[in-house]
Formats: sequence, C-alpha cells, structure tokens
Amino acid sequence: MQDTLFDLPAKKTPMSLADVDAYVAATVPRPPSGDPAWDDHALAVIRAIYQAQGKTPPPPPEPRPRRRRRPARRPVADLFPGQTHVTVPLHLTNLPDPQPAKPKARPKARPKRKRTVHASVPAAPSTTVPDELIREADWVVVSSSGGKDSQAMLSSVTRRAQALGMLDKVVVVHADLGRVEWSGTRELAEEQARLAGVRRFEVVRSVGADLLERVVLRFDKLKAKAEREAEERGEDPATVQVPPAWPSSAARWCTSGEKRGPIWTLYTRLTQELAHLGRPVRILACIGQRAAESDNRAKLAPVEIDRSASNGKRHVTTWRPIHGWSDAEVWREIARSGLPYHEAYDWGNRRLSCVFCVLGCNSDLVNGARRVPELAAAYAETEVIVGSDFKEGLSMREIIRRAEALEKEQGPAARPPAGTAMAGYVGRSATALYLGRLKARRADLSLAA
Repeated sequence: MQDTLFDLPAKKTPMSLADVDAYVAATVPRPPSGDPAWDDHALAVIRAIYQAQGKTPPPPPEPRPRRRRRPARRPVADLFPGQTHVTVPLHLTNLPDPQPAKPKARPKARPKRKRTVHASVPAAPSTTVPDELIREADWVVVSSSGGKDSQAMLSSVTRRAQALGMLDKVVVVHADLGRVEWSGTRELAEEQARLAGVRRFEVVRSVGADLLERVVLRFDKLKAKAEREAEERGEDPATVQVPPAWPSSAARWCTSGEKRGPIWTLYTRLTQELAHLGRPVRILACIGQRAAESDNRAKLAPVEIDRSASNGKRHVTTWRPIHGWSDAEVWREIARSGLPYHEAYDWGNRRLSCVFCVLGCNSDLVNGARRVPELAAAYAETEVIVGSDFKEGLSMREIIRRAEALEKEQGPAARPPAGTAMAGYVGRSATALYLGRLKARRADLSLAA
C-alpha cells in the first residue's frame, strides 16, 4: 500500500485541510507508545500531499523515547501555514474507510503451578495426644513472639517435655521483625527460653527489606499491574485505582513473608542435621494460637499436618497446645512458671510482637503511638507514599492525633508497677509471689552463667 501511495496519478483534487486532518485522525486515533507521532500509513498520506504541492516531503520523525503519556498528534494544518485547502492525489480521496485498530491481544496468563505434596506426607496426624506428639517428634520447635500466649505455651510444652525426659528435643525460634516490633522483644524471648530450660534458641529474619519497605515495594507492583491492565482495556492508566498495599486480616502476607518463610529455613537446617536417619524427619511445630482470639482461629484444628511445609525429607505437624485456653488460663500459667512478660502488657496492651499490628485493637495502636512516636511517624509517611490508610477506616495520622490528645490531657504517663497486667487476672497476692519467683529464677540463671 505504501508504494501505491507514493506513485502519484495525474488527476488531483482539492481537499480541505480539515478533511485531511479528519482522515488522518481516523486512521491513527493516537500514536503507538515508543513510535513516531505518525504511523506508516498516515506518514505516507502526508508525504503524498507534499509531493502534490511540489514540495519536498519532510524526513520521518526521530523515534521518541518511551513516555508514560502518549504525545498528542499534530494537526495537519500545522504543516501548511496560511492555507485552507491543499491538492490531494485523487486516489487518496477515494481511500476506503480506515479499519479500526485491532485491540492488543492480552498476554495469556501463566497457569499457576500446582503444588504437589510428597506421597510420604500423611494426610492426618497419627495422634493428637500431647505426650505422644512429643515422643514421636524428632524436633519440637516452639515459635515464640515473646508475647503472653507464646510464653504460656512455652511453659506448658517444656514442662511436658521435661517430664518425658525429652527437653533436648525442644528448639525455640523467634522471628525478628526489626524496627516494627516492640523494643526488647528478641532479648525477652531468649530469656524466657533460657529460664524454661531450653538450650537451643534460634533467631530468624527475612532477607532484604523490612515490613514498611515491603509495603512500598508491594504498592509499586500493584500499581504497575493496574496500569498495565488499564492500557490493555484502552483506559487511561492515570485514573486506575491501586489496591491497598498494607497487610490486612484478608491478606496477611506479613505473616508468610516475615515469620513463616524464615522459620521454614530453620526447618531445613534441622532436617539436614538429622539426615542420617534415612527417613523423613518429624518436626512438631508448636504455635500459640488460641480460639478466643478470633473466629478464624477458633476454626483451626488443635493438631494438623502442615502439608505446605512438609516434603519428602521432613514431615511437619502443627500443634496448638493452648488453643482452648482463656486469657485467665494464660496468665495463671505465666504466674505459675515465673517467666517474665513484656512491659507493654502493663502499659495496657492486649497483643505484642508488632507495635502496630493491623489486627490490634485501637487502644493498642494508640498506646504504641504514645510509646514509640518515631515509628508511628514512619508509618504515617508510608501511608502518604502508597496513598492508603494503614488500617481500613483508621489512618496512622488519626492514631497519632489521638495519642497526642491523650498526652496533652494526661501528660506523659509514668511506667505502671510491674505485674499490673497480671494482677487483673490472678490477684495481687499471686502476682507478688510471681515477682518473687521471677527474681529468684533470674538470680539462679545469672549464677549458672
């Protein structure tokens, strides 16, 4: 077609610039991104018009670098200043109506890789009896966040393992979350393990960016995907709505990325240490989840096979030793054990680990903003970057505002007496006995060290 356009016939006809412009506009509604402003067909039309005027056609424009917004097409009238009509070759005036551009074929999505579970992995646990679970396991891995549920579980599990003479199987692992968790959490988790008689304490952490940095990276990926899909639909990418990048109760990617994944690397190391067994290593993974925490956790089984963490070399059984416990039972176990708990509970917190957990109650979040204002400011800055609130219906800016209002009204709060949180569940007398037992256990540990 291009050769025919350049082969100009003798007959010519006048044509208004508006008609020429309308034809070119219909031919090329908008220039393709990364190409010259005119496609081959439109450029040939313009060259033919120039030749009909006895003028030298302009050279093809230089390719433009890729831009996010496509450049607007120049009107044909700009090429012929002072003229209202131009002489156009007859065959150009009789061109068929331009065919609409074919929509870009949407790339086929890669089929999701179906994960297969090794044939040796059992479908159900062989037992749900606590002592039998410990006996059958090669390793008993206790996940500890340093919070009250973790330490109550640790106390219960180690007491059983010690009675069975199998305390050497127990390994306590703490997933270090860096700046987003309460100060001193890792050290507290290690002290709890030592006082419980556990010799092996492991710390794991995710590689690379921390939680806030991952939120920004996730936002960039979600935005790029939304813009790409908008372009495929022929919509303006600048108007797309980007899904929230923050973790939520429906999208708890923080748990898999910051805790579960790094802990699986420990499972791999423990499996390698017992490779000489010549069979899949049996790992009993102890988690301090309780039914009283949420409806979703109430649906969890106290004992189940973790098929996603299991493979041909290791079989992982998940055990939730305190799944049916109440808050009062948790605090009674802590009082009995004499293990230290985090001071954030005395400040009024109900949860620990992340200072600003998306699952935390509003009072916990405001308390965190009062105790760690610099971290709250970092969350607020991230909100601005990703364009969404840290928690649906509650922004970090609002949390900070509430914290500042309390500081102004009440003044900086003095540290509550040690044992304040426990006393509300077991009473002052039992709390006093607990504090005395804790002091004695710490002294014994110092002497042993």
